[in-house]
Amino acid sequence: MANNEIENQTLEEIITSFRMLGASEDRLERSKEAEALKSAFYRCLSTLKAQDEAAGDTTPGKYDVAEQEFKAVYSDYKKERAEYVKTQDAERAENLKVKKDLLEELKALVESPLDDVASAFPKLREIQQKWRETGPVPASDYRFMNDTYQFLVEKFYDMVQISHDLRDLDFKKNLEAKTALCEQAEALVQQENVVDAFASLQKLHEAWKDLGPVAKEVREEIWNRFKEATAAINKSYQSHFESLKEQYAANLEAKKALCEKVEAIVAREDINEPGLWNSLSKEIEQIQAEWKEIGYASRKDNQKIYERLRAACDTFYARKKEYFSAAKDSLEANIAKKEALIEEAAKLKLSTEWKQATDQFISLQKQWKEVGSIPRKKAEQLWKRFRAECDYFFEQRDKNAKPENDFYANFKAKKALIAEIEAWTPKEGEDEVQVAREFEQRYAAIGHVPFKEKDNIAKAYREAMQSKFTVKHQRRAAAATKPARDPHAELVKKYHAMEQEIATLENNLGFFAASKNAAPLIEQMQAKIDAAKADLAALKEQIRNEEING
Repeated sequence: MANNEIENQTLEEIITSFRMLGASEDRLERSKEAEALKSAFYRCLSTLKAQDEAAGDTTPGKYDVAEQEFKAVYSDYKKERAEYVKTQDAERAENLKVKKDLLEELKALVESPLDDVASAFPKLREIQQKWRETGPVPASDYRFMNDTYQFLVEKFYDMVQISHDLRDLDFKKNLEAKTALCEQAEALVQQENVVDAFASLQKLHEAWKDLGPVAKEVREEIWNRFKEATAAINKSYQSHFESLKEQYAANLEAKKALCEKVEAIVAREDINEPGLWNSLSKEIEQIQAEWKEIGYASRKDNQKIYERLRAACDTFYARKKEYFSAAKDSLEANIAKKEALIEEAAKLKLSTEWKQATDQFISLQKQWKEVGSIPRKKAEQLWKRFRAECDYFFEQRDKNAKPENDFYANFKAKKALIAEIEAWTPKEGEDEVQVAREFEQRYAAIGHVPFKEKDNIAKAYREAMQSKFTVKHQRRAAAATKPARDPHAELVKKYHAMEQEIATLENNLGFFAASKNAAPLIEQMQAKIDAAKADLAALKEQIRNEEING
């Protein structure tokens, strides 16, 4: 089964493939396919768990049954495979013993007086036949046994005083056999599957070594013919693996690029809202899908590059989980804060200390705006309740307003001022900034209006100013009416903001430290933290100097 087919299977399909492998007659010789199925199973299991975690599915033991089933099948296979290997080793050891005995017989034949050639050749043929029929020996003994055998056979032919007719007959038989091997090798040159052709060639070489010599006049010619076919197959085989090597390198570069994309996402510091987290999660899922479409890298690089991708993905999902956990806590805290403000407003609405209560309500409204976000449906419910408490108080206040605090008179005064602004037209030489500033000051000097009219009158004023004055004039006029900022307060505010930024960076660094192959990202993040701390120290010194000189 091809690797890309295995990679696209589900857990159940992989287990079924393994059972089919276990039922095949050559199952004990297909160890590579068995290990590929095992690797594919655990990669698939890891991917499913990561996807469940990202989706918030924390069902315990969801895949335990499939994993136990696979382990049982794989365990049975390993036991049977171990017995098979043990049997093969025993057979090779027995074959080694048989071939050693044959070498002793061949050695005795070579060293014995060869007066009767007619009886010596059948004995040699018998030894050669037994040698060919005996199976493989341990790899560590193969070369020595084969070289010794070839040496003794050649020594036999060199030392024996054989009749020319019998020698020529043997040479002819050997030439016919070697010619057939040449033809088979030449046919392999045309075979499309170069890996299979190379394996078949090795068997032809084994057969060639088992054959005796040919006549001297054709010995070099027949060998060169076989060697040329061998060279052609070896060249194709080498070219095949050179091509694979190039493909592996290209696959590695493609996977590095995907790793860099995920690492760039992980390094982002602006992921501060759920929509962006979910969007980036889909982007990473797309990258993972692209990864599966890319073939393997070389054996030494494939696992390393996968671990690099895995480390970056793990870091991202750990940060995402931490964010949503914190966001959930924050939403609950914000709901509690708004509930508390509603309770305060409910108690305060019955107060007849109009001025004091008004200031307190304004403070509550300001606090309401400063509370962080909550779910939209809940926000609307809470706002209606809070607004109802505020409306009740301001309606009672407006009904009981004293002459010196006539909100309706203020409302009329602001409407009149707005009408004046709308009727104003610039005159030659007139300073528009000064005019805008005067309108700004007059509007600010007018007191409160009825609560239910506050938003409408403010909107009408802004529209009137925007229709008559440019944004630049309005800003300059507003700046002239506002008090200057306190430099010391600004520095302190900046100091606290930098402290928060450093805390965020150090929190992110913790995620990276828990991942493998994240050293470059950790180094980059640490450099940012060190630079921020240096700036913070300088700012602290500046604040201290301001306090001393202030």
